[in-house]
Amino acid sequence: MIDKVRKIFGLPSRKAGNKLVLSVEKLETRVALLEGGRLEEYSVERKSSRNIVGSVYKGKVKNIEMGLKAMFVDIGFEKNAFLHFWDAIPAALDSGVEEIDRRSNKRPRKRITVKDIPSIYPVGSDVIVQVTKGPIGTKGPRVTTNLSFAGRYLVLMPFSDRSGISRKIEEPKERERLRDILRQLEIPEGVGVIIRTVGEGQRARYFVRDLRVLLDQWAKVDQAIRDQPAPCRLFEEPDLVERTVRDFLTEEINEIVCDDRGATDRMMDMVGQISRRARNRVRHYDGATPIFETYGVQKQIDDAFHRQVWLKCGGYIVIDETEALVAIDVNTGRNKGGRDVEKTILQTNLEAADEIARQLRLRNIGGLIIADFIDMKSRRDQQAVFNLMKERLKRDKARTHVLPISQLGLMEMTRQRAQESLSDTIYENCPYCGGRGVVKTTMSTSVELHRTLNIVMRRYQDSIHDIRVILNPDVLKRLKEEDEELLVELERRYAGRLMFRGDPTFHHEKFVITDANTGAELKP
Repeated sequence: MIDKVRKIFGLPSRKAGNKLVLSVEKLETRVALLEGGRLEEYSVERKSSRNIVGSVYKGKVKNIEMGLKAMFVDIGFEKNAFLHFWDAIPAALDSGVEEIDRRSNKRPRKRITVKDIPSIYPVGSDVIVQVTKGPIGTKGPRVTTNLSFAGRYLVLMPFSDRSGISRKIEEPKERERLRDILRQLEIPEGVGVIIRTVGEGQRARYFVRDLRVLLDQWAKVDQAIRDQPAPCRLFEEPDLVERTVRDFLTEEINEIVCDDRGATDRMMDMVGQISRRARNRVRHYDGATPIFETYGVQKQIDDAFHRQVWLKCGGYIVIDETEALVAIDVNTGRNKGGRDVEKTILQTNLEAADEIARQLRLRNIGGLIIADFIDMKSRRDQQAVFNLMKERLKRDKARTHVLPISQLGLMEMTRQRAQESLSDTIYENCPYCGGRGVVKTTMSTSVELHRTLNIVMRRYQDSIHDIRVILNPDVLKRLKEEDEELLVELERRYAGRLMFRGDPTFHHEKFVITDANTGAELKP
């Protein structure tokens, strides 16, 4: 069914001319993943605000909140980091990993419980933590004591003695082959590793080399733990260029194009350590036209970040981000279809599911997400939309969980929120509308003005007779063309004279009432 849907939509194969396009500028670095020319992944990192997720710190416990079952740790930031008791218990592997116990012949260790945490980490004690969620809004970073270091094919967990294989690798024979490789690796006592999804099909020597690099990395961190006082940073997550090579460069990527010579050379060195042949896939771009314009990335970015996103079939989705959740509405738009209404609705919903999964990645949207699909009578059609959504979410590096479409036509899902969404990073609330996205109509402002003038003129009718009103020219135009008689009536009622002056710098909803002779502002 999924393959049929891809064919209907004309969705690109991941092997159809897949490219990584990097734009490295003075203030920010941008990376775009194109699949068949279509933008599928987009990341931005600014020099002034490096991503701290994955970085390791030596912190000091400042206070413990038993009601929250959490402690606050000073790691050198303005806001203390939040460490939940559950995240302070070492060991537990991620639920997306099948565990392989290498301690089968050993007696089990004493189990640490939540009640033990305050005595293990009393106020004033040092604690080694890793950032799992960056600062968002007024909240400080969230941290864990379960350290992990990502390599090309492995993830090293220095405080765990269990190893495993990513459950995204599903083929039984491949899993058995990787288990054998895992058992043959010389892993130090008390250290665990996870084979990443990208390790599927790779030779044993690649895992041996990756393990050696990760152990060297951990040795440096371990030495810094002993040498440096808290609070301090022990390990910084690599920048966007290095993470791109580590996480995205697979056999499915045909070409990496970068417009910065220094970054290109650095990537070639990194790629050369993985495969000398892969160096040929890295290319420097020195054209006069900006690289994102040349490869058609910029237009796709501009189109993708509108509130309303159009689908190929003529339908569209509307995305609204709030503090608590993200609401996505699906509409048929121009896709009126033919006589088969159910087929039209299914086509729109399938395209919408594909685009929603893409938009979640592009915008880095996290938290609770509610998608309101067009009502489908057929349970089979609902299942087709649900299956496509699950398939498209598999490629998302953030953890996701999606539920089937409810009786109300709603699909509920969650997506891991490690940092602010891209829209929060790039945009700020409009100073004109205050982030509402709408302003009052000229009629609404006119009504408020009449109400306020009535109060002011009644209050000052014995002392002030000449009143000036300063307001936006659009509202003034409304007063002259439609409300003139009401203003004349006010002048007669209170024996006063009204004068108006338009000021284009005034907000659409703002007006100021003053004494025309002294200029003093008159409050209602």
